[in-house]
This record gives sequence, C-alpha cells and structure tokens, in this order.
Amino acid sequence: MIHLVSAMLSQGGNRVVFGQVAVEDKSNEIAAIPKLLELMDLKGAVVTIDAIGTQRDIAKKIVDGGGDYVLPVKDNQPALHEKVEALLDEAALGPVDGLGVGFFEEQDQDHGRIETRRTWVVDDMNSLGKPLLDLWPGLTNGSLALVERTRQDLGDLTGGTTVERHYYISSLHGCDDKAARTIARYARGHWAVENNLHWQLDVSFNEDRRRIRTGHGAENFSRLSRIALNLLKREASIKAGVKGKRLNAGWDHDYLLKLISA
Repeated sequence: MIHLVSAMLSQGGNRVVFGQVAVEDKSNEIAAIPKLLELMDLKGAVVTIDAIGTQRDIAKKIVDGGGDYVLPVKDNQPALHEKVEALLDEAALGPVDGLGVGFFEEQDQDHGRIETRRTWVVDDMNSLGKPLLDLWPGLTNGSLALVERTRQDLGDLTGGTTVERHYYISSLHGCDDKAARTIARYARGHWAVENNLHWQLDVSFNEDRRRIRTGHGAENFSRLSRIALNLLKREASIKAGVKGKRLNAGWDHDYLLKLISA
C-alpha cells in the first residue's frame, strides 16, 4: 500500500500541503523525509517532524539548508531521551541552581474538555555531554523543551484527567518565557497536522476506506485529494467546513469553477 509523506505549512495561512513524497511502506518514511526536505527552501523555516524523523542526518539536512528544527525525542533515541527527560523533569519541579528555565502556559476549553499545556525550555546544553552534542548538528547552541498536556473531560463524572509529557530537542536558542512560548507554538502547530490533514482526509475524503489498489491509482487519487483539500481550505467566500464545501462544489457549477480558478 502506498503512503504519502507530506509537508504542511502549519503557521499562518490555511495550513496547506506544499510537498509530498510517496513510499511503499510506512517503514520507509525515514528515507523519504530527506527527499522531501530537498524539495523545499528551508532558509528561515522551522521544521517539525514526527519522532520517526528525529535522526541525525535529517537534523543536519535541515541545518545545512538554513533552517531550524523542533524534534520530539522518544525511545528510538534512548541515550538522548534518557538525558533530556531527566534534565527537563528536574526543571519542571522548580528552580534549579545555575539553570535558566523558560515557562509558558495556555489553556483551551472545547467540546466538553479542558486542555492545559505547560512548556518548559532550557538551554544548558552541556548537561547532555559533548559526545551527544557532537552527534546532533545545531544542538550545541540550541535548547531542550518539555511540553506537558493535561486534559480534563468535563463530561466524565469521575473527573477523568490524563497527563502526557513530550520532550524535544531544538536548534532554536533561548531559555526565557518567550522561547517557551515559541516552542509551544511549534509543538501545537505540529499536532494540528493530525486534525488539519490526516483527520480531514479521512472524514471529508474517506481516504482510510478507499479501496483503489490497481497500478498507481491509490497514489494518484491521494495526491488529487490533497490538491482538492488545499483548494477547499483556501476558498473563504462561504462559511462551511471542508465537507460542506465539497458538497456545494458538486451542486453549484459556478462555485466549482471558482474553487479551481482561485
């Protein structure tokens, strides 16, 4: 089954897909990510990727291209994850002598749920040790971040609350509250990809239930879906969701032409 690795603009605009590379299997995404990065002008950009893309070669390609990165650290990088987790968990407990810590907190309430996000950032990179710093391009003058997401379901009579912690390395420098706000924005922007791309392709285009298997049909149809999604999200003359705009385009020939020619 064909999978598409996509690049999406998460800050500003309409969060459109502006690059994609096809792979035969999800296990090949690591090889596809550098190819996708080569298609883009990274100068001045900040790149976020799923944890599978937290690789030294990918970090180097981003930095060499003039960009910065905010990359999640999980168990696929065990030595790095252990040190980053220990340092940031300590920073989140309270003031640490000799350690500058930036902090930012924001809260949203929607669909009967309250979500609180707290972000801590430090730039004491020497705590990682020279061997690790030498392995990761751009990290020597970068920063480490912890984003904690607490969700409370108001409809749960038991007061159900879940807490998740996500750890990041970044080539962005700084450990003040402004730096924490910046990291929080990029982390949240990356999570938005799930809602603004994958979820919409499934719900509005039934992508997960598609049964096209012959030749390049699946890949071609998936690319057409992403082009259509970009057009639908860019069009703002009517107040409707993506699915509603699709229906309107099917009913109204003039609106369809407006979408295509915009």
